[in-house]
Amino acid sequence: MDIVIRAALPAEYDELGDLTAQAYLDDGLLSFEHNEFYLAVLRDVAGRAADGEVLVADHDGRVLGGVTFAAPGSPLADIAAPHEAEFRMLAVSRDARGRGAGEALVRACMARARALEGVTHLVLSTQAAMLGAHRIYQRLGFIRTPERDWAPVPAVPLLTYRAEL
Repeated sequence: MDIVIRAALPAEYDELGDLTAQAYLDDGLLSFEHNEFYLAVLRDVAGRAADGEVLVADHDGRVLGGVTFAAPGSPLADIAAPHEAEFRMLAVSRDARGRGAGEALVRACMARARALEGVTHLVLSTQAAMLGAHRIYQRLGFIRTPERDWAPVPAVPLLTYRAEL
């Protein structure tokens, strides 16, 4: 499958927001007290695009998934330290999974981080249930960093990973 990774277009923001929210809902990742708030965050692609770079995986004009890349200093970064970039909200539609879109999006984030002067690592946070994503991260050289694990709300413990670039 030929997948093109490119910047999300403003006309695609609503579609990508819905796709991202639906992916999290389908995987049972929003069963916590503040889920309505986070659903709104997942759907707010325009807001993310204002503070970071939103990428999509495109196959023949169809958006298969997306990710948000946060360069150093971006307000979107949750855990990035100096000299680190971060990516967030990786999502692939259920019917497009297993076709390489998720891995292509992560590779694109790695390439963007490498292209930034002074950036030595790429970091991310993930939920324990995101096993398919964990396999991608490990295959691409990300290492678990349990000392950085955190929880934005008590019911949502997040695992962290870091890749040297």
